[in-house]
Amino acid sequence: MPKKVSLPAKDDFRKCFGCGKDNPAGLKLSFSWDGEKAEADFTPGELHQGWPGIMHGGLICCLLDEAMAYVAYFHGYKGLTARTQVRLHAPLSIGEPLHITGKVVRLTRKLIETAALVTMRDGSKGAESQAVIFLTEKTDAAKTPAHRESCGALIEGYSPARAVLWDMDGVIVDTARYHFKSWQEAFSSRGVTFTAANFQHGFGQRNDNIIRSVMGQDVPLEEMEAIARDKESSFRRRIDGNIQPFSGAAELIRSLHQRGFRQAITSSAPMENIRSLLEPLDLLKYFQAVVSGRDVARGKPDPQVFLAAAQKLQVKPENCLVIEDAVAGVQAARAAGMKSIAVTNSHPRDSLAEADLVVDSLSEVDTGAIERILCHPTMPV
Repeated sequence: MPKKVSLPAKDDFRKCFGCGKDNPAGLKLSFSWDGEKAEADFTPGELHQGWPGIMHGGLICCLLDEAMAYVAYFHGYKGLTARTQVRLHAPLSIGEPLHITGKVVRLTRKLIETAALVTMRDGSKGAESQAVIFLTEKTDAAKTPAHRESCGALIEGYSPARAVLWDMDGVIVDTARYHFKSWQEAFSSRGVTFTAANFQHGFGQRNDNIIRSVMGQDVPLEEMEAIARDKESSFRRRIDGNIQPFSGAAELIRSLHQRGFRQAITSSAPMENIRSLLEPLDLLKYFQAVVSGRDVARGKPDPQVFLAAAQKLQVKPENCLVIEDAVAGVQAARAAGMKSIAVTNSHPRDSLAEADLVVDSLSEVDTGAIERILCHPTMPV
C-alpha cells in the first residue's frame, strides 16, 4: 500500500462497476444510510452467474466490498480496501433477491474496520465479510457536527464506552473444588448431605438459592445465614495460598484495560471472597466496579447484577459483554440485553449455547474478538 494515496476530488461514481449508473456492465447498486448501516438490494441476473444458475463468487465478493466501501464513505471518508476476508455460507441463485448491509466495526484516524452481510429472501445468510480500509482523506461531510452525531460520534477514533463484565469463580480463578468441599463441610455439620449433583445444579447462583435448593424453601433466615457464613469461612481458609487463575484470564483482563474497556466483577460471591481471590493475583486494580452477591436482591439468572454493573460503569447494556461459565450467568446476560462469551470450565459446551461465543479457554479470546461481537455479532470471531 503506498504511503500517500490521493483520490479524485470530485465524487463522480457514474462509471463505478459496483454503483455506477452509467456503467452498462456494472451492478448499479444503490446504498442508503440510516446512521448505523449501509443497505442495498440486488437481484443477480443471468449475466452474473458462474456455474449455471449460481451467482459468480467474485461478484458476491464485489457486493460485500461495495457495502464496506460505502460504510467508509457515509462516515465521511474516502479510502481503499487494504485487506478483506470473505465467508460464503450458501450458493446464491440467479433471480434470488438479496439484501446487502455494511457497518463499521472500528474506526481510527488511519483505518476503518468494516463488516458486511448478504442475506437471502428468507433472511438466511448467504455471505459475509470483514475488511480493513485504508483511509486516504476526509470528505466535507466528516467535518460537520451533524455528521458526527449521525455516525454515533465515531469520527476521529472516538467510540461509545464499552465494558466487559466478569464472573469470577470458574472464569478468572479455578475454585470449584474448594467451593464443593466447603459446602459439604457446612451442610454435614448439620446432618445434611451435599452431593456433586447439588453443586452442579446451583453452580453460579447465590448462596441463598443454593441453600434453599438443598434444604427447601422454608429454611429459617437465621439458619440460612449461618450456613452461608460457615461455608464462606471454610472456603477462604481452603483457598489461602492455593489460588490458580485460568489460562488466558489475567492476560485478557490486562489487554482490555490497555484497549480502554471498562471492566467490572459481577459475582455471586461476597466481597470478602472477591478480595481474597483477586488481590493476591494483582488483578482487582483493573476493575472500575464490583457488584457482589450482597449488592443485589436477586441472583442469576435474573439480570440485576449485570444491569447494576452497567449502571456503575455508566455504559449502556448493549455495549456490555459478559464473560461467564455458568448457564444461569449466560441466561442473565441475555436477559440484560448484553452479549456474552461462555467458557467451558464448569459446564459442557451444549449447555452454554445461548452465549454469542463458546470457548474452551480464554486463551482463545483477544480484544479483537470482543470488539467484533459487540460491534457486529453476526460476524465470525
